[in-house]
Amino acid sequence: MSTDRLAKATAIHAARAWTVPMSLELLVIPVSDVDRSKIFYSSLGWRLDMDFIAEDGDYRVIQFTPPGSACSIMFGRNVTDALPGSLEGLHLIVSDIDTARDELLVRGIEVSEPFHDAGGIFHHAGGDALTTGPNPQRKSYASYASFRDPDGNGWVFQEVTARLTSDLEAGDPRFTSELVTALHSP
Repeated sequence: MSTDRLAKATAIHAARAWTVPMSLELLVIPVSDVDRSKIFYSSLGWRLDMDFIAEDGDYRVIQFTPPGSACSIMFGRNVTDALPGSLEGLHLIVSDIDTARDELLVRGIEVSEPFHDAGGIFHHAGGDALTTGPNPQRKSYASYASFRDPDGNGWVFQEVTARLTSDLEAGDPRFTSELVTALHSP
């Protein structure tokens, strides 16, 4: 199929609306020590939904849900073949980056200082273009802090104070100008 035909076919399929609603409700987290991970996620103050152990003991499923979230996490024994610690960029959306960060510190969890991306769109992988401190104007979607579970799975707090909408107008002061521009480009 030619590049032009592929682009046209992709655009046609993308324009079709889904008729069945979808929601992301579960993330499987690869861990090496199930009990250690259970203690860690419990120490975050997340709700323990399930701790199931099969009769033969070779299968175990633990599920936690962060406060206010419709999406839960699951880990255990023989739940995934993914390498422990291999997940990055698991975003937890918070309304106040400083308060969320302080909550982790009080619980004894190591968490980065707040940071923002100098480019204003999203944080770059590997720390490129990251600047210490929250976004100076506290624009929505622009401030972050990160932490890791005992296996090294990477979590990111992202401060969101106003939600993006399809009718976002140029110059909206709640968001970085770079983000607004990116949303309006073809």
